[in-house]
Amino acid sequence: MTRTDTETAGVVGTRVPRLEDLRLLTGAGVFVDDITRPAMGHVCFVRSPLPRARITGVDSSEALALDGVLAVYTAADLNPDVREISYALDMVGLPPVPRPPLADDEVRFVGDPVAVVVAVDRYIAEDAAELVRVDYEPLPPVLDFLTAAESTELVHAGFPGNSAGAMGGRPPADLDPVFDSAAHVVRQRIHQQAYSPVPMETRGIVAEWSAATAEMTIWTSSQSPHEVRGFCARLLGIDEHQVRVIVRDTGGGFGQKVAPQREDVCVMLAARRLGNAVKWIEDRQENLMSAGMARHEYGDVRMAFDADGTILAATIDHVQNVGAYPIPSPVTGGMVVGLLLPGPYRIPQAGFSAKFVYTNTVGRVAYRGPWQFESVAREVLLDTAARQIGLDPVELRRRNMLRQEDLPYANPNGMPYSDITPLETFEQALGMLDYEAFRAEQQRARAQGRYLGVGTCTYVEPTTGNTPFHATEGATIRIEPSGKVNVYVSGGSAGNSLETTVVQLTADALGVDIADVRTVQGDTAVTPFGGGTGGSRSGSMTAGAIAETAAGLRERLLAIAAHKLGAAVEEVEFIGSRGFVRSTPETAVTLAELAAIAYFQPEALPPGIPAGLEASGRHRVGQLMIWANATHLCTCEVDIETGQVTLLRYIVSEDCGPMINPAVVEGQIYGGTVQGIGGALYEHLAYDEDGNPVATTFLDYLMPTAAEVPLIEVGHIETPSPGPGGYKGVGEGGAIGSTPAVLNAVADALAPLGVQISRLPLSPATIVDLVDQARAGVTE
Repeated sequence: MTRTDTETAGVVGTRVPRLEDLRLLTGAGVFVDDITRPAMGHVCFVRSPLPRARITGVDSSEALALDGVLAVYTAADLNPDVREISYALDMVGLPPVPRPPLADDEVRFVGDPVAVVVAVDRYIAEDAAELVRVDYEPLPPVLDFLTAAESTELVHAGFPGNSAGAMGGRPPADLDPVFDSAAHVVRQRIHQQAYSPVPMETRGIVAEWSAATAEMTIWTSSQSPHEVRGFCARLLGIDEHQVRVIVRDTGGGFGQKVAPQREDVCVMLAARRLGNAVKWIEDRQENLMSAGMARHEYGDVRMAFDADGTILAATIDHVQNVGAYPIPSPVTGGMVVGLLLPGPYRIPQAGFSAKFVYTNTVGRVAYRGPWQFESVAREVLLDTAARQIGLDPVELRRRNMLRQEDLPYANPNGMPYSDITPLETFEQALGMLDYEAFRAEQQRARAQGRYLGVGTCTYVEPTTGNTPFHATEGATIRIEPSGKVNVYVSGGSAGNSLETTVVQLTADALGVDIADVRTVQGDTAVTPFGGGTGGSRSGSMTAGAIAETAAGLRERLLAIAAHKLGAAVEEVEFIGSRGFVRSTPETAVTLAELAAIAYFQPEALPPGIPAGLEASGRHRVGQLMIWANATHLCTCEVDIETGQVTLLRYIVSEDCGPMINPAVVEGQIYGGTVQGIGGALYEHLAYDEDGNPVATTFLDYLMPTAAEVPLIEVGHIETPSPGPGGYKGVGEGGAIGSTPAVLNAVADALAPLGVQISRLPLSPATIVDLVDQARAGVTE
């Protein structure tokens, strides 16, 4: 028998169909709402209708009298039960963040949970929630994060100036002499709106307390099962081995589900008080009102250029709205904005300041590339600068973009770049478009009164960061006596296809048929500790953990096969679940036969080889972070009378290293790109002047659909990272690069009118206003 190309090539790097698709597409997935437990109570929250008010009384007597109501808890009941609320993602030394389970003395945003109603079903719980009487004394809310520092009102007592923290690099004022002497200085003030991750599956949790064993079992929709376990143990003051967390299918996370939130805390506490299972499934209105916002920030950005357009310096004064209860610490992701502002460009000097401000709005949560504003600010300003200097935006970037000969390179804020290809992705994207041909088409269109535009964004993205909680990842591989393989990893898969990825990696690392491999994820009782999915880390970290674990197992398989075949180990190959001598491939021993020897015939094992075929291993991050990069390019047409933006072409050139599964990689790019398009044109978690959310349904909160998104064309550059397999992260990049590319395309289309972008999103009404202001000579 001779080996086939399939046997020799392996499955990593091929478009293997996603193993989870059949289950998910046929409705056989298991989500939190599918979980039912004996005598399970159902939760509904009583939420504040006011953005800020003093609670003067809570009367739950009518609710408790309703048949089927099991309990009504207020802050006086649950808050004292808290032993500790902390997150592994909170860095040591950051300012504390208030996080009471239920509002106690004050409510601090519309939607703030005030009471928990537990009933025999959700219908009764909702009816009972309406019977809970809460007396409020309205207080003046703090709504504008840009003026919150000067407000006499405080969101949280003890946090003067409504400050949740501040940090900075080199003070921007230090660079004033550079700007004073520069040939060109460009300054832009950019306001980015709040918007939400909006996962398809809202938040949900089932918590079941066993008083007999003092154990908690939790089913939840989470990106990090082991973080939920540790969080619950700290919350209740019990040991981690008394908590089991089970995460089955998760319908999207995007950062919103990376850590338990206050409602999760309430359910855990209520379950222990009641002594049985308690379930909460968030509805869409709750999700848009209370699950958290992202992106709401402002930057005063400057760049200095010499006469030829070479960048001399860049600074940003950055302010971020963190709402009332940010989770986790907002400084963790927000500080990266200033650090990464220089992006993929040769910028010799930079400075930044960052302020994080409490307001009476929903709390900030992590969202796909939480530092995305650095690319928005930088790339929008670069296009503005090109127009002011008199250069094409592409030419300005070419003059300043990092090249291979510049690497490794540390940006002026100390970020050490290596193994990136910004210029290569930039040129590939331009080539895919045929940039010069588009410019010619644009000129013809302008002569006809049509406004076409092209915009780009090139960025570098930190993936697989070496923070303490994310520093290692484990894997356990068990080859069963039947010869089938199970690989156990921490999980946290939320649509990013960790199932398929892990199976592909394991099949290749062991040399077994992919059909023989399955994975077990998301159950802390049986999987090794891991940080879960977040920070674009899953591919590279699980690859390292599987490689560490599989190496020893493969050596044992080769040794057993060699002993069975009467050959030297170095003469034996193991591919496609078969061991054979290279010179006589027709004589082989199967994986099932080797497993039977390992488990049932230990006397037939070669000397020194232990019985059984299972192993565990752990990978540790070997560097500060792994860098990925990409260029996004967008073309559009703008109707200046209606403000409608029609996207014409969308191109992404991505370097995420070698691809484990190109289909999975491209799926991640597509999803993130659409979310970034939404942030540029549609999505807005808006509040009125009184602090009331005005986008709590999909009638008001607009998202792009298939009708608005063009075909996304993807090109690949593959530069290996220094990590396992050369892999890099790819989960967040699409949402980082797409927003600035779309903004620049619209600005380019409207350039003949003198429009300059300063506020997002670019809704039709906003665009019409910008055109009218430009015609009238009004600038912000």
